[in-house]
Amino acid sequence: MTFGGLPTRWEPPGASRGVALVAPGRSYPPTAPLLDFTRVALLQHGFTVQQIWWDSLTRGEEEPEAWVRRHVAAAHAREDADRVLVVGKSLGTLAAPYAAERGLDAIWLTPLLTDPSVAEAVGANAGRQLLVGGLADALWDASVARELEEGGCQVLAVPDADHGMGTRGAVRTAEIHLEVARAVEAFLAGAAAGAGA
Repeated sequence: MTFGGLPTRWEPPGASRGVALVAPGRSYPPTAPLLDFTRVALLQHGFTVQQIWWDSLTRGEEEPEAWVRRHVAAAHAREDADRVLVVGKSLGTLAAPYAAERGLDAIWLTPLLTDPSVAEAVGANAGRQLLVGGLADALWDASVARELEEGGCQVLAVPDADHGMGTRGAVRTAEIHLEVARAVEAFLAGAAAGAGA
């Protein structure tokens, strides 16, 4: 499968132990750094990666949450896997209610924690979840993140990171992306340990 000539599905080198559905941001495609590093980590940990590509300008009058849910549900319906993990970035984190209803593990990059439907869904999800955000992001609510962490979510909150998990400095932005990659790696390593228990 391809989108604009780019591959959208990636298989791990060995047997797949599950499928990760990647829901991007409004202007942040699956090939952008945070999601691409996450793709590499998922493959390393034995997940098949199915990227969801969309053009948010085609949404029309459909509500954003319903629009994201429709795309994620369609991608999920095509999978025949016992284990499904959802990765969402910004707009893609509107898939949180869908994931919560099914108890799916999830990685939420810059989740829209100021949106009550996202925050409540993350809090209600029985699956393992990682939340990544920056304190310089107006869409990240630090108090909500703390509550979710107390409720069992793993949280990486970077003080100087904005909604793109960056700053005005190139080196510091690269350092932040490395922090995110390490958090994703630790989360997936923990998931593997839990699955083996």
